[in-house]
Amino acid sequence: MAEVIKMPRMSDTMTEGVIVEWHKKVGDKVKPGDLLAEVETDKATMELESYQDGTILYIGVDKGKSVKVDDLIAVIGKPGEDYKAVIGDAPASNAPAATQAPQAAAPTQAPAPAAAQAPSVTPEQLGVTVIRMPLLSDTMTEGKIVQWNKKVGDKVKSDDSLADVETDKATMEVVGYADGTLLYAGVPAGEAAKVNDVIAIVGKAGTDVSGLVQSLKNPQTAAANAQPAAASSNVAAPVEAPQQNFEAPGGGNGRIKASPLAKRLAADKGVDLKLVQGSGDGGRIVKKDVDNFVPAARTAPAAASTAASPAAKPVQPFVAAPGTEGYTDHSLSQIRKTIARRLSESKFSAPHFYLTMEINMDNAIASRTQMNEVSPVKISFNDMVVKAAAMALRQHPAVNSSWMNDSIRQWHHIHIGIAVAIDEGLIVPVVRFADQKSLSQIAAESKELSGKARNKKLQPNEFSGNTFTISNLGMMDIDEFTAIINPPDSAIMAVGRIKEVVVKKGDGFGVTNVMKITLSCDHRSVDGAVGSAFLQTFKKYLENPVTMLV
Repeated sequence: MAEVIKMPRMSDTMTEGVIVEWHKKVGDKVKPGDLLAEVETDKATMELESYQDGTILYIGVDKGKSVKVDDLIAVIGKPGEDYKAVIGDAPASNAPAATQAPQAAAPTQAPAPAAAQAPSVTPEQLGVTVIRMPLLSDTMTEGKIVQWNKKVGDKVKSDDSLADVETDKATMEVVGYADGTLLYAGVPAGEAAKVNDVIAIVGKAGTDVSGLVQSLKNPQTAAANAQPAAASSNVAAPVEAPQQNFEAPGGGNGRIKASPLAKRLAADKGVDLKLVQGSGDGGRIVKKDVDNFVPAARTAPAAASTAASPAAKPVQPFVAAPGTEGYTDHSLSQIRKTIARRLSESKFSAPHFYLTMEINMDNAIASRTQMNEVSPVKISFNDMVVKAAAMALRQHPAVNSSWMNDSIRQWHHIHIGIAVAIDEGLIVPVVRFADQKSLSQIAAESKELSGKARNKKLQPNEFSGNTFTISNLGMMDIDEFTAIINPPDSAIMAVGRIKEVVVKKGDGFGVTNVMKITLSCDHRSVDGAVGSAFLQTFKKYLENPVTMLV
């Protein structure tokens, strides 16, 4: 009997998911463990695997469309099996025409009845795949085509990258979804398209898609003029694919495999990606490859310049150039817009107040040296801060809370978020149950999470669920700063550098290592006395690290 595949709940806050890409088509055979689709949740993009043996009979959700948790998205069964009873009363129009279960008589029955009800040309009639701007994040309303990786007339495979799309979260690739030829590219590079707008069409070389493009752009007009449109379906396409069948630089089978970030960085630096050796999967070029690239050819001119330097001794007299005023407006990336919006919402909705404390770090420095002699991983000062904060939160649960509008929710678990700076902005991986972990466990997990964050490999459970956040700028020689609360937390701790100061010791003076920390609190859920008591406990642990080990 045919089995229904429903949208699973992939995170604790997920209410719906977006089908970013289908990896199987109607008629494909699948077995348990096969990748069916990629699903964008409220946290990340995840893979949806099959748990059944059989054949894909029905796909009910188009690429880029949103589906609520537990809604039907596909049906798996035996070839030719009747699946209509399984999907119930779900209207056929909810599924894309190209993903309906194949029927033997469908191609011969379509022309006469369909012309009166549908647009004059459909993707199914032409045997083409329409690619729309996918919904790549829960807040995305439009995407900008950063660059096209294929041109009209190029042959593409289902997993080939057609274009790089910048969303409000990151720059991502849009793939072909089907084998064929790129027949239509509807959005120029540098321009934006709304979610679900048609951006490309892939099909058999030479297929006339002009009528289909018109139908998709003006569905009501096309439906009203269905018969005339059908009569003119044989008119030559304005863009004849074979006439533009040329290879783009790095295109076709020789297309350079590089992440969108690596491509952008290479363009900024003027680096030819053909000269860069990729270290990613399958030789894919990633950011660090571009960062570490040094052109070998530049050493020769340098030597020549050195040899010629004695002849260049005369120094030109300094001529003061007149000052010129000017400025450059840099367009906002989607991720920068999102950061601005979210931080503004936090700053102006949560009434912040700040508590700053100075902590003597002499004992912490000595203890860290001793612990690193026996620890399997190197323990950092930030690891000690995480541990001390987690233990202090256990004694002051009011700080480990969230404002829920009509209630204050105190969390029974302690999950510490650690702010990590990446090229695109800021992300907060989470050390879960931090109060129950040893310093070496926290150190190992923090290093692993930070590495995943910088390489964009974090899973949803690794950057969600924080109940308290720590932001450390000590490594940047910052003495102290105030941080904006990371929702839904009620507080965030800003950590400055450790520095030597002269203090009075007995009858004389001595040098002490101190560190300043500032606690930003949401006054709706945390009062000043509560935050102060928390900091007193935190200070006790950090100034006497042995108390964190018992």
